[in-house]
Amino acid sequence: MFRSAYADVQPVDLPIHEAVLARAAEFGSTPALIDGTDGTTLTYEQVDRFHRRVAAGLAEAGVRKGDVLALHSPNTIAFPTAFYAATRAGASVTTVHPLATAEEFGKQLKDCAARWIVTVSPLLDTARRAAELAGGVQEIFVCDSAPGHRSLIDMLACTAPEPDVAVDPAEDVAALPYSSGTTGTPKGVMLTHRQIATNLAQLHSAISAGPGDRILAVLPFFHIYGLTALMNAPLRHGATVVVLPRFDLETFLAAIQNHRITGLYVAPPIVLALAKHPLVAQYDLSSLKYIISAAAPLDASLAAACSQRLGLPPVGQAYGMTELSPGTHVVPLDAMREAPPGTVGKLIAGTEMRIVSLDDPGKDLGVGESGEILIRGPQVMKGYLGRPDATAAMIDEGGWLHTGDVGHVDEGGWLFVVDRVKELIKYKGFQVAPAELEALLLTHPGIADAAVIGAYNDDGNEVPHAYVVRQPSAPGLSEGEVMMYVAERVAPYKRVRRVTFLDAVPRAASGKILRRELRERT
Repeated sequence: MFRSAYADVQPVDLPIHEAVLARAAEFGSTPALIDGTDGTTLTYEQVDRFHRRVAAGLAEAGVRKGDVLALHSPNTIAFPTAFYAATRAGASVTTVHPLATAEEFGKQLKDCAARWIVTVSPLLDTARRAAELAGGVQEIFVCDSAPGHRSLIDMLACTAPEPDVAVDPAEDVAALPYSSGTTGTPKGVMLTHRQIATNLAQLHSAISAGPGDRILAVLPFFHIYGLTALMNAPLRHGATVVVLPRFDLETFLAAIQNHRITGLYVAPPIVLALAKHPLVAQYDLSSLKYIISAAAPLDASLAAACSQRLGLPPVGQAYGMTELSPGTHVVPLDAMREAPPGTVGKLIAGTEMRIVSLDDPGKDLGVGESGEILIRGPQVMKGYLGRPDATAAMIDEGGWLHTGDVGHVDEGGWLFVVDRVKELIKYKGFQVAPAELEALLLTHPGIADAAVIGAYNDDGNEVPHAYVVRQPSAPGLSEGEVMMYVAERVAPYKRVRRVTFLDAVPRAASGKILRRELRERT
């Protein structure tokens, strides 16, 4: 068993809005959130006051403890206010990808029995259609303004009393992001107030930001990585978060230059752009002190090229998953120069790890031996919503969460992730479940069978690669037709990017797809 070298942290038994904003009065007029496109700024005092007023407005509208509220928005400076207002009103927040189709959104709403939606006016049509498909949604609010919908802006003038909801941090669910786990279709991950808040405390000893630090939030808040690293963690300690709604390289570089960004939390495609794109040379990025990459594997040579070009310490990595609130490993800021290339970091405070044999899962392995990574700690999820069997398959009786990732630890305690047991595809950090795409492909009248695996493209991104068996009645079915069929029915990041036609999908006697055989063909 491997244990963290950091001192254990006490569980943080506070509602997440209190855990993050407890020092808001102390930080007062310090900028908390800045819109990176137009400069609109909210101070800590405003974020604290605004989220309390919006919580009162939500409570007055009927939001109660135990309700689920869907937050459906790109990154904006209103997103944190909406999130903390909802939890203060007693709701659990399920975060939704802003590019989700109405059908995908509707499935999520129905699965978690969401009664409320907070969205933005450009996404209203999708939200309305999703609400119709799901049923049970009582009202759709907007962060900005739209005819016929109550706005969070209007709630700032609410005179109703602030809700006083009794929260049990150990049991009550604060966030309900959706994850595919190691396989299968997306499931609601129940993360309690204590689990998320304690993970922030666990991370703080290795990596932290405080007053004077400026963090650029371009990765989405709806994703647990963005929610923790770009929203909760910096706001907990008085840093300033500069918010961008999406990644556009010129806007991104201009924001670093103009707002004097000190820290970046990114995914590998952004590291690639920083390392190689000619535009980078046109901007002053000298304010940067460090870069952390997570959400997908980062090639060591690419990390080195990026840090060398920018004159920074080596790009550090972090490791975790939605089911782990999300963090378990990170390269500490004070050890970035000594970390071996390619490592995803060391265990954070209060976290235990085992590496177990792939052939004999009961056998623990030692330093330098590769096996499946198992994690135990206070950040392990409460479970999958309404799916006790899936929860039991993920977390064993000893409390160990089976990550589905394969890795080894060196003598210095650095973890290296080398492969995946799990079938999940990580496209630019976003989860794509092969089973979801396979089920969709089989609805095409010209497809007899299908399998999907992850394959790497020329840019080093893992993309969905479909292996398709044509129906005898559709001998002319083309690669383009298959890709278009999927593209019309899923969010852009889930699109099939490659198609190979086969006579038969390789399967075991049990019917399980033999994905390893397909990988050997690529």
